[in-house]
Amino acid sequence: MSRKVIIAGGTGYIGLNLADWLNERDFTPILISRNKPRKPVPYLHLQWDGRSLGAWAESLAGAAAVVNLAGRTVDCIKTPANCDQILRSRIESTRVIGQALQQLSKQPPVWVQMSTAHIYGDSELRCTEDSVFGYGLAPTVGKAWEAEYLAVLPEGMRSVILRTSFVIGKNGGALPQLAQLTRLGLGGKVGHGRQGISWIHEDDMSALLFRAITDEKIQGAYVASAPDPRSYRDFMRALRKQLRVPIGLPATSWMVRFGTRYLFKTDPELVLYGRFVVSQRLAEEGYDFRYPELESALQGIYGK
Repeated sequence: MSRKVIIAGGTGYIGLNLADWLNERDFTPILISRNKPRKPVPYLHLQWDGRSLGAWAESLAGAAAVVNLAGRTVDCIKTPANCDQILRSRIESTRVIGQALQQLSKQPPVWVQMSTAHIYGDSELRCTEDSVFGYGLAPTVGKAWEAEYLAVLPEGMRSVILRTSFVIGKNGGALPQLAQLTRLGLGGKVGHGRQGISWIHEDDMSALLFRAITDEKIQGAYVASAPDPRSYRDFMRALRKQLRVPIGLPATSWMVRFGTRYLFKTDPELVLYGRFVVSQRLAEEGYDFRYPELESALQGIYGK
């Protein structure tokens, strides 16, 4: 088996965690991205524009897998231009990977494709892989993303789609920002507090990606989320307890809309709306999460 794994969008938070995970297991990660890593990494890095074939495409030949994590961050104000970039960056990068794979005489046996758990929309219902998709920007982007992937997937190649929830870790993603607010006494509920936070520990995310790469029985679409989604109110209560902060001041919807736009330059809907997702398929397959409960995950991140 080849030990080379190509990670498109590999210089982001999830990609670098996966690269370290693979390296520790004697695989050779190769990172492809628009920008160079923010800090030096011991892995080969190839640049692309995310839409055009180039020298990077040659690296896919003979690889054990290609993992596509590429896409513009959704942590931004949803202007028309930003929404367009969020959609195009995902569709174009997926399309050009498909074009590169079609040209190879020795294709990787599996293509693992990132998707979003937000594809199920903003709902207080508990959603699984069989649930209907939602309405709004995120579901529209998610459906188009997956449709493009299936359209360009080479015939006969094993395919895995991971509809990923909120990845939590100490040094990446949105959790450090939530922790900072919590330490300032601002870690209370926002809005009504019932919106769902579906989450997965960074180690479980890397382990699930690794399983998708190496286990030939894994195929199709999976929800990548721990089996313990919480309401925003409960999530922040658990975070306050872990950080030993006794008080968390609440914020009304209008306060959040003002603060996220003018102070944090991001979308208030990222915290005012949410979803509860769990993976029925992983449960049926007996998948063993390292951190199945929120308290154990936060202890693993912030515990002494």
